Amino acid sequence: MTAVLETQALGKRFRRTWAVRDCTLTIPEGAVVGLAGPNGAGKSTLLALAVGLLRPTAGEIAVLGRDPWRDGATLTDVGYVPQDAPLYRSFTVGDTLELARRTNARWDETVGGAFLGGLRRETRVGSLTAGERSRLALAVALGKRPALLLLDEPFARLDPLAGREFLQLLMDGVAEIEATVVIASHVVADIERVCDHIVLMSDGGVRLHGNVEELLAQHRLVTGARRPFGDRRIHGVEDVVRERISGRQLTLLARVDGAIADPAWSVEPIGLEDLLLAYMEADDREQARLPQSPPEEAPLRWHG
Repeated sequence: MTAVLETQALGKRFRRTWAVRDCTLTIPEGAVVGLAGPNGAGKSTLLALAVGLLRPTAGEIAVLGRDPWRDGATLTDVGYVPQDAPLYRSFTVGDTLELARRTNARWDETVGGAFLGGLRRETRVGSLTAGERSRLALAVALGKRPALLLLDEPFARLDPLAGREFLQLLMDGVAEIEATVVIASHVVADIERVCDHIVLMSDGGVRLHGNVEELLAQHRLVTGARRPFGDRRIHGVEDVVRERISGRQLTLLARVDGAIADPAWSVEPIGLEDLLLAYMEADDREQARLPQSPPEEAPLRWHG
């Protein structure tokens, strides 16, 4: 397995706050990766580190085997669409494509133009809808024919119909250029239909990552009569991610390492969205149990 993006104990600190901390993951070549997690989990910071916009505070990151901060040539092979698809609003669609052609040595006019749809080249970017700007930004990114395509919250300002059209456009483009894709979104429903790998971030670190089919096969909902659970083991259960009690019923989200044959428990599969939400909920409960540090006292300063 060739790693397109790899991190080892990666960290990024802004003053006293760690936006990314002890982040270790591997994204394989050819994968369509959903980068999930709540707002503030570190998703945007991780993508900014991957394109060399930020310098790591700790650890290492490699994109296509190179350090994006030290080796600017790495970005030749990376397409990046940040939040809100920032484009020059005074430019026309044609101006935007011409700028992309002049600034990308491997610019493919055929690919770039193919994904414009009904956008007219003389139209000002400032007069486009949010969905049309997203389409234009994606067309520019695809026209680079990147080996790695990174998208940060691409559906944030799109209505459901525009979001669906954008997703179809994205997958058509990925099939055309055969790129590895990372789609960051805090809404799992936006990405679960297309991603074959998932990375769940929480509090700046990686909580869960891997192939979607394998992760779903490793987890089950286990339900039985409410009882004191304690340290009692269930044969086939490696770990309990979350417990829920409803009346006389106990439901466990369990990571399994074998068949659960005990007739006292019913076993059901779990969907990707429910799996990720359960891990995020478990993290929230764990954070709530941790002792809170008192605020640091700032030294007094004279500003007279």
